[in-house]
Amino acid sequence: MTDDHTRALRILAHPLRLRMLSLLTGSAMSAAEVARELDLTHANASYHLRLLLEAGRIVEAGEERIRGGVAKRYRYPHELDLRATGAKEPRASGEDRVQLARAVSSELERRLLDPGVGRIDHSDLEGWVSPDTWQRARSLLREASALLHEANRPPRTPDTVHVSFTTWAFEMDLPTTTAGDA
Repeated sequence: MTDDHTRALRILAHPLRLRMLSLLTGSAMSAAEVARELDLTHANASYHLRLLLEAGRIVEAGEERIRGGVAKRYRYPHELDLRATGAKEPRASGEDRVQLARAVSSELERRLLDPGVGRIDHSDLEGWVSPDTWQRARSLLREASALLHEANRPPRTPDTVHVSFTTWAFEMDLPTTTAGDA
């Protein structure tokens, strides 16, 4: 795995930065807007946005004039994460994957504890399916993710529903056996 890929993954593995990515899916926002929405200081929001920008997880999406100054706007280019690629991505180390899972788990826990949580749909499986079934399921998950990301709007937009959507789907390698296992 490349050092850049590892660094980007570690930057992503932070609950606050995951929230920022979700927020920046709906619209381009300035650091001040992100700070207000997430109840952060402007400096804290700017710091985390800078890390996400350096890791290539967000992009600059223009500027706006504010009280004689210029504020950069940022957005999360989710469409890059949803593309289907034939080549395999570099494999993250076990520790890097665990750190990301912990950050996602922490963010999921925060969402579940929100007093406004309504109906919950969830599923969990570690099992064995045909390759065709697995490919179809992955395709449907990517389609659902693309649908929600593309339809996402700025926070509190009228006639919208506040939702949470998190998926993890991965193929398990067959365990290797050693001479002592036989």
